[in-house]
Amino acid sequence: MKSIVLAAGKGTRLAQEGIDLPKAMRLALGKPLLSYVLEALPTGPEDTVIVVGYKKDYITAAFPQYAFAEQTEQLGTGHAAMCAVPALGDYTGDVLICCGDMPLVQAETYAALAAEHEQSGAACTVLSGVTDEPLPFGRVLRDASGGFDRIVEDRDCTPEQKKIRELNSGILCVSFPKMASALTELKTDNAQHEYYLTDLPVILKSRGEQVRVCSLPMETQLIGVNTPAQLAQVEEILRG
Repeated sequence: MKSIVLAAGKGTRLAQEGIDLPKAMRLALGKPLLSYVLEALPTGPEDTVIVVGYKKDYITAAFPQYAFAEQTEQLGTGHAAMCAVPALGDYTGDVLICCGDMPLVQAETYAALAAEHEQSGAACTVLSGVTDEPLPFGRVLRDASGGFDRIVEDRDCTPEQKKIRELNSGILCVSFPKMASALTELKTDNAQHEYYLTDLPVILKSRGEQVRVCSLPMETQLIGVNTPAQLAQVEEILRG
C-alpha cells in the first residue's frame, strides 16, 4: 500500500494569529501536526506522497525523505488527489488517502481501515466515525440495505441530513488505477465550487465497483485543526 497525505492548505483561520505557516506545519506540543499523521501511517517515507501547496518549502524542508506533489491552486480535496496521481506513476496497488491536519488519528485506526479494505477486495473503503463532537463534517448516507450510498458535505446537507451522526473522516482506501480514472469525472457543482474527494466513491459505485464503509468509534480522533480553539483542544488531548 501507498499513502497520499493532503497537506496543501493555508489554514486561513489559524493564520489570523499572525503565524504564517502551512496549516499542517502548525505546532501541537512543539511538533508539526503533519508529524503526528506521518508517524501513524502504515506506510513509510518511500511509500508516501505528501501533497503540498501554500508555503510548501516549510514542509519539504522538514520532511526531505518524503516524495511530494504540488497543488498550485486550492481547488478542493479531489483536486489535491488529482495532483498526486503523477507522483505514483504506474503503481497498480491500493492507496490510503488522509489529511495532514488530523493529528489524533491513531495508527490502529489506519491499520484497521487498511485491513478491512484489503480483506473485502472493494475498490474503495471509506472510513467513517460516530462522535459527540460538533464537527462540520460530511454525513455518510446509507442505502436501503445499509451499504454506502453517498457522502454529503456539511454545507450541502439538508436539515434532516444534518441530524445524521455518522461522519465522513476524510480518510479512505482505494485502488489507485480506479481512483486515477474516476478522478477525471469529478465536477464542481457544489456549494464551494470545488472538486470534492467525497464524490470519488460515488463515481466508483456508479461504475459498478464495490464501495464499503469502515465505521469505527473514532470520537476525538476525528478532530482536525482549522481554528485556534481546535488547536488548543488537540494539544489538550495529546497532553493526555
